[in-house]
Amino acid sequence: MSDEPRDKPEDEFREMLQSFLSGNSDIDPSKLASAAGLPSDPAAVSQLMAQLQNAMRASSDGVNWDAARAQAKEIAGAGSLSVTDQTRGQLDQALHIASLWLDEVTGLSGSTEAPRLLTREEWATTTIPVWTEIAEPVALSISDALTDVLKEQAPEEMAGMIAGASQLMRNLGGTLFAMQLGQIVGRLAQEVVSGGDIGIPLLEEGQAALVPQNIAVFGEGLDIPAEEVQLYLAIRELAHARLFRHARWLRLHVISSIREFAQGITIDTERLEQLAESFDPSDPEELKEAMASGALIPPKSEQQLHALSRLETTLALIEGWVDVVTAQASARLPRWNAIAETVRRRRATGGPAESAFGALIGLELRPRRLRDAAALWQTVTDAVGQEERDALWSHPDLVPTSADLDDPAAFVARLQAGEPEPDEMDQALEDLLREEEGRGGDREGGDRDGGDRGGDQPPAP
Repeated sequence: MSDEPRDKPEDEFREMLQSFLSGNSDIDPSKLASAAGLPSDPAAVSQLMAQLQNAMRASSDGVNWDAARAQAKEIAGAGSLSVTDQTRGQLDQALHIASLWLDEVTGLSGSTEAPRLLTREEWATTTIPVWTEIAEPVALSISDALTDVLKEQAPEEMAGMIAGASQLMRNLGGTLFAMQLGQIVGRLAQEVVSGGDIGIPLLEEGQAALVPQNIAVFGEGLDIPAEEVQLYLAIRELAHARLFRHARWLRLHVISSIREFAQGITIDTERLEQLAESFDPSDPEELKEAMASGALIPPKSEQQLHALSRLETTLALIEGWVDVVTAQASARLPRWNAIAETVRRRRATGGPAESAFGALIGLELRPRRLRDAAALWQTVTDAVGQEERDALWSHPDLVPTSADLDDPAAFVARLQAGEPEPDEMDQALEDLLREEEGRGGDREGGDRDGGDRGGDQPPAP
């Protein structure tokens, strides 16, 4: 090797990392994989090393989500079963009946696009674009924090080397994060029964989908005929899809709200510095625990708490409406209540993959006020009927707020009083004022997005 000084210090740093990734170092790559919360079997470690090498060669500055897609596809594909003709026939019939029954309890029309029957692998590859979209702000924050800490913690003789390799480190950090996300999505694919099962809109607007293999697992041990389980879950999924098809603003609002929340997440650099100082490559459990528990994400700011409250209210209202409509449409099923209770318990506890997502992003997928939202929608249905109930989804300013969940009777009283809807001029002015208020933040300690209807109302898209 030449003794000539290098023009680019990052080249030296790149060679040092290349030496590690090639196995020519004292650090065990399997321990790095374990510390990152990834599988440490030989095949997984080999894939990790290959993805990190690709990140080193990347010229772009950001997160290469190909690592997430590859990881999700591999994990979901393990044990993924194709849909048999018999199962397809059964579920097609269930979806047809579900659509007819939903027509009786809601005026929201179904999609002209036929529902899809997905394998686990297909669910993972179909939904990964939305997962990466909502996770990107956190991935960039982690990558930048990692770079900053390395710059501060590096020995003086390596300062120039690290400073010149900031893009490289961001790429490596982003790749590790992407692989973690891919693992979570792959594991979720082994649990979910439909496109809307998680609660957030992962598919295109109005698209419905079922995962037959997971529906079969869901029904095991319930002592309920498989046909009833299939029909109940088909009703739930079609109700979810109909809502998002009708409320055109809703999908964009939910996804942008999650991204807005995620963009406010910062990384606890002090904690990261402590980990960097004490990290023992032979015992990576401390780093693994910090990443898996969300310890690197500091407590939420007041602004984030407001945003989270609005988001949780929206998600609860969506799930609550689906619960009420599904209960009405499935009333003919002898054991519908038992299936519904299983869905509620499963939703309340979540699963390991959901917990991992909550730690990684700082956002729990299951809304806390779902029972309150279902109770409100049932009260509205009883008071004014399904048509007026469903009309509330036509505009974000008509949807109930968190305050309405606290007092459904007052909300119903306003509906029965026939409060006039804002005309176009009033609505345009209100939207403009709300936008200006949003730019000013919460300086006055309150959130006025909802105008006179309460601070938890989501802004118009």
